Amino acid sequence: MDFELQDVTMKFQDKCALKDVTLKGKEGEIIAFIGPSGSGKTTLLRIINMLDSPTKGIVKIQGQNPGKLSNGERYSLRTDMAMVFQNPSLFQRTVEANVAYALKIRNTQPETIDEKVAWALKLVGLENLKHQFAPTLSAGEAQRVSFARAIVFEPKLLLLDEFTANLDPANVKLLEEAVIRYHQETNATIACATHNLFQAKRLAHEVVFILDGEIVEKAKKEDFFESPQNQLTRSFLSGELIC
Repeated sequence: MDFELQDVTMKFQDKCALKDVTLKGKEGEIIAFIGPSGSGKTTLLRIINMLDSPTKGIVKIQGQNPGKLSNGERYSLRTDMAMVFQNPSLFQRTVEANVAYALKIRNTQPETIDEKVAWALKLVGLENLKHQFAPTLSAGEAQRVSFARAIVFEPKLLLLDEFTANLDPANVKLLEEAVIRYHQETNATIACATHNLFQAKRLAHEVVFILDGEIVEKAKKEDFFESPQNQLTRSFLSGELIC
């Protein structure tokens, strides 16, 4: 599933979170949005996910403009999308019930639910905890459940918002491996907002540097990290840019 933004601006009262952003995400691509806090990364993901509508500009998901769709058509489009947030919010149920939720509301057959839940939990290394009550999980385990719940129905567009920001290295590694395996198995389009430059380098095909709501540079991963064209990008990568 591809997406496109054309001259998108997003304002919150007097604050301009995004300024004339033009961007394409290709089908099957992993794209990383990097930049300091408050640069507009999360706002960008929320607009792509149709949680927010831009103040100005055009958004297209799989060639369709959500602003011109009926509620039913928008809902149908969103059923192929999922988003994982920085802080997991799990139901007061078992791990298995949390992960199965997205399938149950889609009226999936019980035998298929069991199969898909087992697959998703195995992907994040939690198959042995499926009967555990979710509120008793560690932070890392909870985020892995959140990821499993997002991918269990195999969305064609997966959005990750600082999804490992608060986790220890072991859980970061497990989740990054899950992202890579999910992409290999489904060829889904994945957009990831992250502060972690090493994570962007490990996961992404394309990297976009956002500063003060504007795209400073977009390039293939190798070009972005080895030969950035913009001085602001070079300063950010070297740690010299004070935001």
